[in-house]
Amino acid sequence: MEGLTRNRDLADVLKVLPVKSLSCKQIERRSCISLEAFIHDYFLCESPVILSGCIDHWPARTKWKDIRYLERTAGDRTVPVEVGNKYVSSEWKQELITFSQFLERVWSSDYSANLTYLAQHPLFDQIKELHEDIIVPEYCNAGGGELQTLNAWFGPGGTVTPLHHDLHHNLFAQVLGRKYFRLYSSTISSDLYPHRETMLSNTSQVDLDNIDVNEFPRIGEVEFIDGILEEGDLLYIPPKWWHYVRSLCTSFSVSFWWRTSIPPRGS
Repeated sequence: MEGLTRNRDLADVLKVLPVKSLSCKQIERRSCISLEAFIHDYFLCESPVILSGCIDHWPARTKWKDIRYLERTAGDRTVPVEVGNKYVSSEWKQELITFSQFLERVWSSDYSANLTYLAQHPLFDQIKELHEDIIVPEYCNAGGGELQTLNAWFGPGGTVTPLHHDLHHNLFAQVLGRKYFRLYSSTISSDLYPHRETMLSNTSQVDLDNIDVNEFPRIGEVEFIDGILEEGDLLYIPPKWWHYVRSLCTSFSVSFWWRTSIPPRGS
């Protein structure tokens, strides 16, 4: 029965993911490993990896499941949110609302009509109590790392971050819920058709949810790796690796961006 449930769940997930999802090479997955192994096997090679079992001790893993705790801790604070499916869509906009109003939208039975996402926001600088619920993973010390940004990503299922890349090392912690990630190597950037405008030059013109192969013919031949980030997982994304992200359910994530004195390969 468990196997049938898992297969049914996967079939439902594939209905909302881009074509070819979970059919090619998967992101490598490891149980919690030492900092030395992480540096040797992934950091120096600039190779993505999912690490499981590393944040089970975080208070956030239990506390953030309680909406009453979140409401009590941060309900009256004002936060910036994104409204719309993705930031490159014409109907996308930003709003300032209270955290309580945001929680109401996330847990609304009709959240899809007003899809609201607290995305890439320094929530933990704003609300110290939530900062105390998480612990900076030791992996962020790799390369003599200097933590640059600590951001929150919180929203309902269906939120999408379009294909883009960042300049920093990124350790992405999935505290609650599940997310699908698709990653493309930094070495094939030109085949991903980056926007020509300076502000969006780190974002691909390709809509992976609705690929126009006539306008972007090379995208169909480009190799990628992908996988589902489960609750309690960490994902290491090296600098300039392109990634597309979709929430599969209500999701609360934390990203740790750090910089080192070691320049990324190819820079």
